[in-house]
Amino acid sequence: MHLRDEQIGRLAEKVLGDLERAELVIQKQGRGGILAAIKSAIAADLKVEEALERDAEALLEQTLRAVGGDGIDRHKMLRMIKDRLAKERKIVL
Repeated sequence: MHLRDEQIGRLAEKVLGDLERAELVIQKQGRGGILAAIKSAIAADLKVEEALERDAEALLEQTLRAVGGDGIDRHKMLRMIKDRLAKERKIVL
């Protein structure tokens, strides 16, 4: 999934707001540092997910070329490959 910087910012604001309301985080030096850390974590997670997607697509294409690809549900096969790669890489989708 690709999110624009403004979407990541809004998501970070929402996460921080929820954490504050649940009293799970206490600010010692203001929101800026915490928001930057949350944004960074979200962006890093998205990059990992995008790399997983690219690798799954490449593996799917390789598999389809090897077996011919006739009668194979491409979407279902892609999902199976992504799930397997995520499990191997210990990525939670």
